[in-house]
Amino acid sequence: MRAIVCEQIDQLRLVEQEEPVLLPGMAVVRIRRVGICGTDLHAYKGNQPFFSYPRVLGHELAGIVEQADDPQGKVKAGDQVSVIPYMHCGNCIACRGGKTNCCMDMRVLGVHIDGGMCELIAVPVTHLLVANELTLDQAAVLEPLSIGAHAVRRSGIQAGETALVIGSGPIGLGVMAFAKHRGARVIAMDIQEERLAFCKRWAGVDETVHALQGAKERLAELTNGEYPAVVFDATGNARSMTDAFGLVSHGGKLVYVGLVKAELSFSDPEFHKREMTLMGSRNATIEDFSAVLEALQSGSVDVGSYITHRVPFAEMIQHFDHWLKPEAKVIKAMVEL
Repeated sequence: MRAIVCEQIDQLRLVEQEEPVLLPGMAVVRIRRVGICGTDLHAYKGNQPFFSYPRVLGHELAGIVEQADDPQGKVKAGDQVSVIPYMHCGNCIACRGGKTNCCMDMRVLGVHIDGGMCELIAVPVTHLLVANELTLDQAAVLEPLSIGAHAVRRSGIQAGETALVIGSGPIGLGVMAFAKHRGARVIAMDIQEERLAFCKRWAGVDETVHALQGAKERLAELTNGEYPAVVFDATGNARSMTDAFGLVSHGGKLVYVGLVKAELSFSDPEFHKREMTLMGSRNATIEDFSAVLEALQSGSVDVGSYITHRVPFAEMIQHFDHWLKPEAKVIKAMVEL
C-alpha cells in the first residue's frame, strides 16, 4: 500500500509499505480522508516537540472499516468511522481518572507512532467512532473540532461570560464555535483581518480584535475594563501566550490550547493579584468526540466552508510547502483517497 512519510525536516516521500493485518480487538480501516493539522506542518518544519523521524503523518482521519474484530459488535465491516488518534495506556493516574487525553504514556497517531497518511491502517476498535450519519469530510474533522470542544469544556465557561479566543486557525475556530454553543460572549483576536471576518461568518463571534492594533485597550473597552473571564490561546506562539496573561480578568482563567516548543515566563505579581487559573488543554476524550458528532449531525457546525483546500493523495506532497505560506489562506486542507 502507499504511504507518505516525513523522513526528516522538510522532506516528505511517497513509499510502499506492507498492508496491516487484523489482530484481536482491532479493525483495519481504509482511509478516505486525512485532514492536515498544524501538528503536521510543525513536524515537517521541525517545530513539534513530541515528534521523531521518520514518521507517517496524519491523525485527522476518516475511512471505511474493511475488517473488524470487535467483541462487543459495535464496529463492523462497512461502517464509516472517525479515528480517535490518542492511544492511551489505560493504567496510569490520568487514565484511571478518566483523563485519557493526557495519558502518561500517550502515543498519538502521526506523532509518536505512524499515522494515517496511507491507504490502510489498523486501529483498536475502542478508538473508532462509527459515523455513518456524517459525510467523510465531517468525520475527518471530528478530531480538530473535538480539541476545541475539550478546551471549552475544561474551562468551565458559563453562559453569559466573556471568552477571548486568540488565534483563528482550525483549533481556535473550534474553540469559538463551542464557546458560542455554551452561550458565551466570544471575542476573536488575530493578526489578519480576513481571518477575523471569517470568525464572524463561520463561528458567529460577537466581536473581533486585531492583535497588533491596540488590542489590550480595545479589550478593555469591550469588557468595561474587566477583561474576559476566560482567555483561550490557540496560537502556538510564545509571545502571544506570554502576553495573554495580561488579558485575563481578576478571578479568570487562561487556557493554553496551542503548543509551543519553548519556555514561557510570566510576572508572578500580575498572576497572583488576579488569582488567575492557568490551564493546559491537550487533545480530547471520547466524550468530546461524541458531543462534536452530535453538533455536526444537527447541522450547527458548517464543515463545508471550514475546509478550504483539498487534493488527491498522490498530489499531496507537491502542495504541502505552499500550504505553509500565508498567501495560501489555508484554514483546513483535506487529502482525499
